[in-house]
Amino acid sequence: MSITLYGIKNCDTMKKARAWLDSHGIAYTFHDYKSAGIDPATLQGWVRQLGWEPLLNRAGTTFRKLPDEQKQDLTEARAIALMLAQPSMIKRPVLVHAGGLLVGFKPETYLSALR
Repeated sequence: MSITLYGIKNCDTMKKARAWLDSHGIAYTFHDYKSAGIDPATLQGWVRQLGWEPLLNRAGTTFRKLPDEQKQDLTEARAIALMLAQPSMIKRPVLVHAGGLLVGFKPETYLSALR
């Protein structure tokens, strides 16, 4: 089973997710948005599976610093454009595994999904 963990290296939640995967002996590939960005087709695939709302990190500094006109009346297309322009607006981590996608980190969710 191939697993890819998407996020930003220095994010605290990412550190917890990586430590959990390491401590459970689960091999994964890490994709850092800061250095590698995000492929539009990958992000659009996630949106098709989950919708854009669970993927957009509205609580993060990057989103909060946007001008109000960019934050209001968001549509799927506008949200995708924002996340592509600034991948730090994508909630972290995104874990892609054989069974699907997980957004965010909860040890119990990882445990049940990755058994």
